Amino acid sequence: MYSYLIPCILICTVTAYILGTRRATTLAKRIGEVKDLHSLPAHYGVFTALSSAIPALFIFAIWCFCEDKVIGTLVSRSLPTGLLQLSKNELSLVLNEVQNIVFGGFVASSSSDAIQAAAEHYKTLTSTARNIVSGVVIGATIIPAAIAYGRITPKLRARNIVETVAMVFLICCSAVAILTTLGIVLSVLFEAIRFFQVIPINDFIFGLDWSPQTAMRADQAGSSGAFGAIPVFAGTFLIAMIAMLVAIPVGLLSAIYLSEYASTPFRTWAKPIMEILAGIPTVVYGFFAALTVAPFIRDIGNAVGLTVSSESALAAGLVMGIMIIPFVSSLSDDVIHAVPQSMRDGSFALGATRFETIMYVIIPAALPGIVGSILLAVSRAIGETMIVVMAAGLSANLTFNPLTAVTTVTVQIVTLLVGDQEFDSPKTLVAFALGLLLFIFTLILNIIALQIVRKYREQYE
Repeated sequence: MYSYLIPCILICTVTAYILGTRRATTLAKRIGEVKDLHSLPAHYGVFTALSSAIPALFIFAIWCFCEDKVIGTLVSRSLPTGLLQLSKNELSLVLNEVQNIVFGGFVASSSSDAIQAAAEHYKTLTSTARNIVSGVVIGATIIPAAIAYGRITPKLRARNIVETVAMVFLICCSAVAILTTLGIVLSVLFEAIRFFQVIPINDFIFGLDWSPQTAMRADQAGSSGAFGAIPVFAGTFLIAMIAMLVAIPVGLLSAIYLSEYASTPFRTWAKPIMEILAGIPTVVYGFFAALTVAPFIRDIGNAVGLTVSSESALAAGLVMGIMIIPFVSSLSDDVIHAVPQSMRDGSFALGATRFETIMYVIIPAALPGIVGSILLAVSRAIGETMIVVMAAGLSANLTFNPLTAVTTVTVQIVTLLVGDQEFDSPKTLVAFALGLLLFIFTLILNIIALQIVRKYREQYE
């Protein structure tokens, strides 16, 4: 095990930082003052510490990534000829059995002498490799640090080196985020393309029937599949619209009150209480919607002569709107509270009332942040699954009647991919097509929000 290597690297890194800082301080005293050095003593310490940590961590990470493959390859080459003639899948099973013996500590009754010998060879190779790697890593911690320590001079541009390393690290972090996003998009796109090779894209985008069940056998009838996505997206937009009709007015008005009208003590305890709504698990909201809100709406509908389904879009939308109120109120409150007081004072000085100041000065100035909070709430509403499953049902009905059962894109994706599924039939590939359209819709929302933010940011900055 390598449990001792990380503490060793950490200790060497801290030691290198201390020694590098002390050496720079000593040089500064010899030549005059700290200002005579090119960089601060801390920069020299960080330079020495980075020289100690980076090579060691790089070697350690590379080996951890390649260890199983390298040792597995060496062990497979040492197997008897009879085992080497097995197919690739069968040989993989043999190696798995060897690893079970090594790491699981048990020997199956059916394990042959060759497999047990391979397990012993695996243990020997692992122990030897770990000893060698430990020595290399510790050497890579000490030797570069010693070289960096010897390079410390008053003219060494330690600050430039440290800032360059920091910039490279930040670029790598940004690249990871970008590449992750690109990988997600491409993985969804390629699977969606496979789906569109089977089902025409026009039938999917403009189809009015949704029944993704397909026949398991060629002679089976009655389940050819219908992949019209309009009912699914109609249910998504209906529930999201109901949720936003609840969340935006309540959240925005709450933010205005807390920021402009409420006293400081009231705002101090009222805002955290409101934000508790965001921390409640969605399954709890689902129970609340299914057991309380949905029956309440059905009873009211029956009392006035309306036909209300036991699972309705209205029940799911109302509860979802309550859930995302904090996303609008908290962020909007922070943005409104950050508007400079000078803008309020200028408006009051011109004779505007508090209401006029809020409407024509504060809200336009805070609009970019408010749009961002609303966009976050919309994304949260579109991506919600549990509340819809428990309160709105699974029926893909093409309707804008909030009193009937509907379904959403995310619910259908979860339903299609639950359990052991084969990813070569339209039934499962359609989930990726739904995800791709949902991604495109979210991207359009982001573009619209960005245009609004740019317009008002240029006006008020």
